[in-house]
Amino acid sequence: MTPFKLQIITPEKTVFDGETEQIIVRTTVGDVGILNGHEPYCAALGIGQMRIMQDGQFRRAATSGGIIKVSKEKTTILVQTCEWADEIDVERANNAKSTAEERINNAKLSNDDKALLLAEAKLKRALNRIDTSGFN
Repeated sequence: MTPFKLQIITPEKTVFDGETEQIIVRTTVGDVGILNGHEPYCAALGIGQMRIMQDGQFRRAATSGGIIKVSKEKTTILVQTCEWADEIDVERANNAKSTAEERINNAKLSNDDKALLLAEAKLKRALNRIDTSGFN
């Protein structure tokens, strides 16, 4: 496969700036694969895994919320968070999962819809990180 330019940027840092052979990202409507020569494209990203291929091997990351923009010059992924599978602190992710589950129960007991939605999003992010960490 012919490599192409990719940048992955979070609010804190540039996570990746280099060449890739293929990208698979989780958009808000499903997974999308990008290869060199892809038509210009823009989509919203949800909580999920991102995979980039280098030297025929995929590297996975847990991501949450952002956009992907594909142009002829490069592909840019702007996300709120991006953690490579081998860098995920599984203990911290499990603690976040437990805390989110507790908050979900409390929000249900108090009929707090806003707190429930927030806790459910935190649970989804924690589960995504735990799942992604299994691929390191």
